Amino acid sequence: MKKFSMFFGKLAKSLGEKLMNISQQKETAHQEPVLESLPTNIETTAEELEEKPTKKIIDKKPKTKISKDTIEFDPRDIMEIMEVPFLALSKNRTQPIIYQTKDGKTKIKISRHAPHYVASIYDWDIIQLISGKIQEMINSGSDIPPRTMIIGRKNLIKSIHKHSGKTTEKEIEAALSRLKSTLIETTIRNEDYRYKGGFGFLDSWGYTERKDIKEFRITLSDWLYDGICRKGSLLKVNQEYFSITSGLKKFLYRTARKHVGNNDQWEFSIEKLYEKSGSEREFKKFKHDLKKSVLDNDIPDYFLEWREDGGKISIRFSNKRKELTKMLTQ
Repeated sequence: MKKFSMFFGKLAKSLGEKLMNISQQKETAHQEPVLESLPTNIETTAEELEEKPTKKIIDKKPKTKISKDTIEFDPRDIMEIMEVPFLALSKNRTQPIIYQTKDGKTKIKISRHAPHYVASIYDWDIIQLISGKIQEMINSGSDIPPRTMIIGRKNLIKSIHKHSGKTTEKEIEAALSRLKSTLIETTIRNEDYRYKGGFGFLDSWGYTERKDIKEFRITLSDWLYDGICRKGSLLKVNQEYFSITSGLKKFLYRTARKHVGNNDQWEFSIEKLYEKSGSEREFKKFKHDLKKSVLDNDIPDYFLEWREDGGKISIRFSNKRKELTKMLTQ
């Protein structure tokens, strides 16, 4: 019981709001888009997803289409990219991210084109927005999603919780440049190394500004597009995620979302989290930053707990809604 005392204050603060929302969520749950079931070759995410038939994605490049300028903000993230370190936690990383599982089956190398930095977890906000639109199109079965999306500047800036203005426009352009220029080499969906190297997250991007129109044109790479369109590949992201300013806390949310999902708990050693994060900080400094983030305990949807047992340290991720329900029934 003592271990829960660290977040009782946060429980009490959010309890009223959560209780009011639970019944409302139940009434409107049937209106939410249904995510497809997980493919069997992806690691269990501790979340059961309801299966819904979708229109088959044909093995053929779709004709480039223009999406609606107004995008309903219902973001999604890609599970296989949530599982391993594809993204820098800092905004100015120059060193490559190199990762390999112990069995050697999964290998990743993420590098950059100078003078750009490696694509960061902050830049990924844009991909989550596009993934959400593609998921919406897949769920509706209305059409094969395009690889190219055209998004109004104001809508894009507002959707990822940034202030409008020239400075932010330049930030969006810099993020898109990093997503395009980052080089990916991986065995994920590439067991025979068909993609030997030189592909990034984006094929191209552009910005058009005239008196009557201000919009971004974003074309996903084949590899990223295929990953988004795979059945059951996406998980919904809480919109509050886009207000997180810490790269480490963004990583902790994505880790919890991937492994806890809507179930009860998941636990990782700090060594495993360090490996999964791809952080370039020394382990001692990473541990210090991690402990502070865990004690802050302020990421959406999940509680964090720092646990020490016999000299071993682990982080427990718990579903906030489930923890609140348990307390009410005790």
